[in-house]
Amino acid sequence: MSTHRILGALLAAAASVPLAASPRGQAGGYAIVATYPVGEEGSWDYLIPDTVGHRLFVSRSTRIMVVDEATGKVLGDVPGINGAHGIAMDYATRHGFATSGNDSSVVMFDLGSLAVLGRSPADVDADAILYDPASKHVFTMNGDGNTSSVIDPVTGKRILNIPLGGKPEYGVTANDGMVYINLTDKNEIVEIDAVAMRVLRRWSLAPCTGPSGLAIDRAHHLLISGCHSGVMAISSIADGKVVTTVPIGSGVDANAFDPATGNAFSSNGDGTLTIAHEDSPTTFRAWRPRWAPRPWRSTRSSTGCFSGRHGIRPLRRRRHPRPAAGEGGRRWFRDPS
Repeated sequence: MSTHRILGALLAAAASVPLAASPRGQAGGYAIVATYPVGEEGSWDYLIPDTVGHRLFVSRSTRIMVVDEATGKVLGDVPGINGAHGIAMDYATRHGFATSGNDSSVVMFDLGSLAVLGRSPADVDADAILYDPASKHVFTMNGDGNTSSVIDPVTGKRILNIPLGGKPEYGVTANDGMVYINLTDKNEIVEIDAVAMRVLRRWSLAPCTGPSGLAIDRAHHLLISGCHSGVMAISSIADGKVVTTVPIGSGVDANAFDPATGNAFSSNGDGTLTIAHEDSPTTFRAWRPRWAPRPWRSTRSSTGCFSGRHGIRPLRRRRHPRPAAGEGGRRWFRDPS
């Protein structure tokens, strides 16, 4: 994922009622309720929530900024990163991992003290990163290397590079020992056996081209790919086929799925957030919000949160919503109904 200048906004959403129950027949009637700037210099990319420590980890070019999710206060930094991109966490080891794209490496740090514990080579253009709990492996997506590096979360050392046969953009774990990755130049999904550390299958996302963001509906075994051809492509893990597509805004860079509401999200560079409701595993209905922030390129996270100028994080509904996460001009949403 490419970085960009200036701090943007995290668009966070309160979990809404299902689409069919919404008084307007829309996906919850999301609305911006507040913005919280955090300042500081540096280009930036991913934002990842720490669900245990209630912090946000934000990639900021030369470091990882850590923000209190309740107040927006900057708590500290993970230093010494050359081209910060993806962030992953393993709570069992209390280790965090950040890709350092400009020197093709992965930095391991302590989740408590934020101290750097080590650095391991990955491959060219190390970008997105995820932790798979089933295999207890960390996987990077190395764009120009056309590989995924497998990292031992205990030692922080690379085990091997898996050839992918294309340029990986983003990945998700099914939490069952399988990892799925978009190949943006091949318009494909690859399935990786996370334990054996090898590619098992691949399938076409046609008519989708330029897949970027990726999300997963684990209950229904569906993958949700955001495509630069202007659609959200829903593919079945079971048979490796695209079951439906949904129109989205242009310049997609992030996708997420909220299992509580059945809503899928596409964060778009044209300043819109597309929301599609899963009526059934083969039917998604799109709703384009009427609001549109200024068009900054969107970014994303691997945990259901969009990061960047446009993004979303599900929160429990409150009568009087309060901020619970933030980064760079953070924005909050509520259901005005």
